[in-house]
Amino acid sequence: MPAFPRPIASKLPNVGTTIFTVMSRLAQEHNAINLSQGFPDFDCAKELRDLVTKYFNAGLNQYPPMAGVMRLRERIAEKVGALYGTQYDPEHEVTVTPGATYGIFTAVATLVRPGDEVILFEPAYDSYAPAIEVNGGTPVYVQLRYPDYSIDWQRVQQAITPKTRMILINTPNNPTASVLSGEDMRMLEGMLRGTGIVVVSDEVYEHIVFDGHRHQSVARFPGLAERSFVVSSFGKTYHVTGWKMGYVLAPKELMAEFRKVHQFNVFVTNGPLQYALAEYMENKDAYLSLAAFYQKKRDFFLQGVRGSRFKPLPSRGTFFQNLAYDAISNERDMDLAIRLTKERGVASIPVSVFYRKPPDHKVLRFCFAKSEETLARGAEILCKI
Repeated sequence: MPAFPRPIASKLPNVGTTIFTVMSRLAQEHNAINLSQGFPDFDCAKELRDLVTKYFNAGLNQYPPMAGVMRLRERIAEKVGALYGTQYDPEHEVTVTPGATYGIFTAVATLVRPGDEVILFEPAYDSYAPAIEVNGGTPVYVQLRYPDYSIDWQRVQQAITPKTRMILINTPNNPTASVLSGEDMRMLEGMLRGTGIVVVSDEVYEHIVFDGHRHQSVARFPGLAERSFVVSSFGKTYHVTGWKMGYVLAPKELMAEFRKVHQFNVFVTNGPLQYALAEYMENKDAYLSLAAFYQKKRDFFLQGVRGSRFKPLPSRGTFFQNLAYDAISNERDMDLAIRLTKERGVASIPVSVFYRKPPDHKVLRFCFAKSEETLARGAEILCKI
């Protein structure tokens, strides 16, 4: 094809290929164990696969309702009410989306206008800032405190200006594996009282919280629920990341605006998968047992790297474990991640890529949503470094 005849003024001039694609491709090229990108290397439940087949064969292959199949929206509302005590109206306050990243982007696109500011906590998942920038907003960064990645709420208060339109939070947090406490949520609730600031709460790992911690959804806190988009993911919960299925909860007034954008962005989400998920959600143990399932994998991986020179940082949620390598190398984390993939055959994610201006922390992120065989082989390699 001939080149485009004029220079393109990019709306995202500083954005390249996401680190997850880069490291997964590198792992494939060098036949390395891929502990970088956050996806399981095991399949979802056979019962769920059978339900998908059932609904594909039932002839439900045309457009579903724009906001999602009602049966699924009802199951979502029932789950959230039982877990967090807030009742969302399935008709007006629950929307099924093609993945959580889509839900976050659409929430930002719904409300952020040129000149608006959106507060982010860094290290921040790499889709957040581009979603803000492409819609004309300005990301305002508040850095989490290393090594426990806690929030300095005084700095948050200082970051709020008359231009602040939104605060984007993520708990359990990717890439830090930290979780927000009830006290954190009460601090945020009090800070925003009387303002028009909206919260987007990325809660895709809501069911993966360890060591007796309780997931503190914004839905638990009335002063936050009334101003929040809550985003979650079936992909993370049911080991089906490739399906790109999620949902968004919000008060009626916010959701009405969200759906205005949603209907012209994607319009609908995969119909047969929605029917299958609605029926599968009747099995509450499938998500209530998830924390124990992944805590066992986390502990198995930690036991495997116990003899290494890596230092584990706390992993209180998600399916990620961060390892500090101060005792191993002075290399930049990107350089070490690439070298370990090429030379040692194990791929990770350098945490510095989630910062606008990376601090001098020497940390790699490893995904333990893998079989024990994969984790054991990866840990064996890490112990030799």
